[in-house]
Order: sequence, then structure tokens, then C-alpha cells
Amino acid sequence: MPGITLGDTVPNLEVETTHKNFKLHDYFSDSWTVLFSHPGDFTPVCTTELGAMGKYAHEFEQRGVKLLGLSCDDIQSHKDWIPDIEAFTPGSKVTYPIIADPNKEIIPQLNMIDSIENGPSRALHIVGPDCKIKLSFLYPSTTGRNMDEVLRALDSLLMAAKHQNKIATPVNWRPDEPVVISPAVSDEEAKKLFPKGFKTAELPSKKGYLRVADV
Repeated sequence: MPGITLGDTVPNLEVETTHKNFKLHDYFSDSWTVLFSHPGDFTPVCTTELGAMGKYAHEFEQRGVKLLGLSCDDIQSHKDWIPDIEAFTPGSKVTYPIIADPNKEIIPQLNMIDSIENGPSRALHIVGPDCKIKLSFLYPSTTGRNMDEVLRALDSLLMAAKHQNKIATPVNWRPDEPVVISPAVSDEEAKKLFPKGFKTAELPSKKGYLRVADV
């Protein structure tokens, strides 16, 4: 996929939003941010997704994470769309800003392009306080996001960052479940990092690379 990707710094673009104008780095600099794009206002899948983001807003707030939407229409269109979003998803309040990109100039700079349909995509970047992309999802126009997976992946990133990326989360991991220890961490260091101990899986290879610990 061309353009910015994992580990790249998001361009410090000045954007117009439903709240106010700002530079992206100013918005990102003090917390993690979920930046998500949509092909256009008053479209069915996007309406359900922005509603879900609003309904899940408290989950992101509890984690100290900001939300920032983007759709390829102007500010007035965004504001006219919000009542529909909130009406379709009961309990949803769109309190997060939505970037305007009516000329589709911002979308390509953020690598939120659907190369199949040659236009804006339904993309999502999780951006760290260092303004770098930590994770990206890219969906076709026919597939809406799974909000539980967005939260699960975010929790994984936050857990790894808390432990200086010396741990990783295994398949289908959920918070409060064991994590795996990075192969770059020696057993001696692991004993210091995990004073309660860790378990090494007994595998046919006898290599001892799969170590599990509670955190």
C-alpha cells in the first residue's frame, strides 16, 4: 500500500473540523488518537460507523484516547449529517471533531485511499503521542468496521507500549489475559520484568521461545 504506513510520521496538516481548525500534530501530541476516514456524508455504512464511534466514545475516554473523524465533504454537510448519525444509533453522541476534505486533498496524504475503487477508503489509523502510525485498518466500501476489534487492538498497543514493547499479545488476546514475552528479552531479564514468574511452553522444537506471563 503506497504512502505513509506503520512507523511513519503523520504529516502535520492544518485541517478544518466541525470543532475548530488545528494542525494534526497539535491534536496528536498529548495522547493516542484513533483517526478514521469515510468516503462521504449521508452514506449508509459510514452513518452506522460514526454512530458506533460516538456510542463507544466513553471506552476511548477511559483509555485516554482521542477520536478524530474525516469525511470527504464540507463542514456544513458534516453538521447536517450528525443528527442522522445520532438518530440511527441510540445513545450515540458525536462529540469528536470531523475533518472536512471536500476536494479530497487530505485523504491521499494520510494514505486513506481505496485503490480498488480509486477513491477515498474506509480507513483507520491508530496514532501515538509521537505522531507516528502504530496500526492501520483498511476496509473496502462494502465492509463496516468491528468496533470491538478496534478496541482490542488499541488495548494491545497500549499494553505493549506500557512494557516498552518487551511483550506482545497473542491471538484473540483480551485485557487481563496473559501476554507473551518478546524473543529479544532474555530469561534473566524476563525474571526481573515478571517477578511473579512466567511459563515457557513445552514444544517439539525445544527452543523455549514461547514464554507466557501475567501482567
